[in-house]
Amino acid sequence: MQANPTRTIMAFKHFKRLAISVGILVMLSACSEAPPPTAKRLNLKLAPATLGASISIQQHLKVERENKTDDLDAALEIDKERLELVGLAFGQRVLTVHFDGKEIKTWRHFMLPQQVRAEDVLEDIQLTLWPVEVIAQHLPPSWRITEIGRDRVLYENDTVIAKIHYSDEERWAGTVTLDNLHYKYRLTIQTAKE
Repeated sequence: MQANPTRTIMAFKHFKRLAISVGILVMLSACSEAPPPTAKRLNLKLAPATLGASISIQQHLKVERENKTDDLDAALEIDKERLELVGLAFGQRVLTVHFDGKEIKTWRHFMLPQQVRAEDVLEDIQLTLWPVEVIAQHLPPSWRITEIGRDRVLYENDTVIAKIHYSDEERWAGTVTLDNLHYKYRLTIQTAKE
């Protein structure tokens, strides 16, 4: 019996799509675990204009949690009116975030776990990129943020919630490392050189 080349090609394409979908699910599984009982998210929603600059950058993101490492490529654009983020995994779009200063609109791949929230992505972007003075003005009373040189520390009362380190003076250049001590993950952001 002779193999049907068309059927073989179609089966290969179906297998490839399935492998990509499974890969996306595995990659994002680190984000799907239940958060600790006490939430330590600020739900920052700073207006795009308060960044004080317009940027358009390509980034490579690495998330490390519980001995797992996941990678994601992202395109980020911010101007006075809006913030746009497109996240890609294995060459497929898995997340889109649009924020106009008032409303967050998001598109997510159907296999993206519900625990991966656009609000949390927006918060990490703003904690790393926005001027520390702007962030400080929008923190609840028991929270504070400090910046010394290329290091930022976010506190609730006297408990360190997150540490951020910059390899470059400009916040959106070089490598940024965010260690979230409450949710126990490290986010490394490598900005592509122009």
